Amino acid sequence: MSIDVNNESGTEVDEQAILDIARYALTRMRIHPLSELSVIVVDTDAMEQLHIQWMDLPGPTDVMSFPMDELRPPSKDDDEPPQGLLGDIVLCPEVAERQGREAPTQHSMDEELQLLTVHGVLHLLGYDHEEADEKAEMFGLQAAIVDGWRAEKGLTGPSPAPTVS
Repeated sequence: MSIDVNNESGTEVDEQAILDIARYALTRMRIHPLSELSVIVVDTDAMEQLHIQWMDLPGPTDVMSFPMDELRPPSKDDDEPPQGLLGDIVLCPEVAERQGREAPTQHSMDEELQLLTVHGVLHLLGYDHEEADEKAEMFGLQAAIVDGWRAEKGLTGPSPAPTVS
């Protein structure tokens, strides 16, 4: 799996953890091992510009996803996953830091960025949270992936609660 992490934010982030959790999420979702993903970390000004341009909403947001080939997880265990370009995930560490601090289970900016990376991956794979049933499915899957990755890494303590809107 080809995953590029490009930090353009000027903020120090744990790029290896972002890479690792993205790979874990894609593997868990049975995405073809030759698929490609790009993760870009930007400052609030850049994120605000993207948020206005693509969502027509003011202010910076935490994560945005830009799908390319609209890959989906295989429907059955024996199906061959399709190969392709997943797309781009854009993360904003300044928003992530605030959300982590304000979350019911306070956590670090890097933990929030890990959660947001999984959230972005799921959006690239067609998951959404507009309707209550979609939200339950997506956030349940998101929590399972983050918890699984944390357990595999031997990380202790509560997993970050979903803070994405």
